[in-house]
Amino acid sequence: MKNYTIAIILLSTITLSSFNILSVQAQPSESLISSHFLNRIFNDVQNSVVQITREVPGKSESPEDENSSSLGSGFVYDNAGRIITNSHVVGNSKSVDITFVDGNRYTAKVIGKDNYSDIAVVQTDGNITEKLAPLKLANSSLVSVGDLVIAIGNPYGLSNSMTLGIVSQIGRLLSTKTTPFAIPDIIQTDALINPGNSGGPLLNLNEQVVGMNTAGVVSDSGSSSGIGLAVSSNTISRIVPVLIAKGNYSHPYLGMTGSTLTSELTENFRNLSRNFKGIYVETITPNGPADRAGIKASTVDQYGKKHGGDIITALDGKNVTYLEQLISYMDNKKMPENNLTITVYRDNSLANLTATLGDRSEINKLNKTSIYP
Repeated sequence: MKNYTIAIILLSTITLSSFNILSVQAQPSESLISSHFLNRIFNDVQNSVVQITREVPGKSESPEDENSSSLGSGFVYDNAGRIITNSHVVGNSKSVDITFVDGNRYTAKVIGKDNYSDIAVVQTDGNITEKLAPLKLANSSLVSVGDLVIAIGNPYGLSNSMTLGIVSQIGRLLSTKTTPFAIPDIIQTDALINPGNSGGPLLNLNEQVVGMNTAGVVSDSGSSSGIGLAVSSNTISRIVPVLIAKGNYSHPYLGMTGSTLTSELTENFRNLSRNFKGIYVETITPNGPADRAGIKASTVDQYGKKHGGDIITALDGKNVTYLEQLISYMDNKKMPENNLTITVYRDNSLANLTATLGDRSEINKLNKTSIYP
């Protein structure tokens, strides 16, 4: 069997002058859903989706390396003219240009940004003449695998493009190069997502936002793998009001790396069933919250084999099986300086430890792993 590798890419870094594209996409069967129904959805929401453009400085002083523009997408959040997009779409810019479907362009100020969730909020200037139509955020905890979803955005600069797919899975982790922390509660979809779609809405059939398209997965050959990833609407609902009020968002951190326990890892422990469930602690940040709580990391011998280390089995009394559950629980339920009761399996018995969580903004340098609670 051949082995294939895949890479996750963020989808906003498209130069406007790069492409002239003609594309043909497969249409859903009429027996699956009516084309008139999809027409209505698109017509209802198209004025709520915008193209976001920012200037990217050239790398040198030479005339051949002039400034270029990169683009992404966004959607109207409220009647005050606030637009939601990805933080990697706005980059380090203080302001961006937004373009509505009718071609009207405005300048928008970046008023809040959170790299850890890849969310940004931009505020349009006071001269906007559009009749704003905010999109409603759905409760993404009600999203199920198999739900039909619609993505609208500006792939490759092709404005207001619409694709249809299903929710492939929920509760994924998204790792990026901009931060060592993974984004939890990511929605996976097979709706076609391409560069330029970043920041655009992922909609249910009730025209509600269930997620914000953020990344796609490509194969080594550069072709689409049919995997799109979106920040959940519940994450947006939690973080955006704080970004509007404060300009930033504080995330907790525990200071450890770990992985979901596997049958192979259980062999490091005597008398432990291969079906034992939990999160294997691999490394600990010195003097971090986990270290101060007394959580023990594994050691690696000269042959690369791991030994010892705690297994996290519960958080605040609730059993956990997967690393995704640990990261999601902390991000959704906890803030910096909150206490977290962690149940660990050690020396053939269970122990409850209490960690006082830290603040990611205080961290200057971390292990470069991309899954870091």
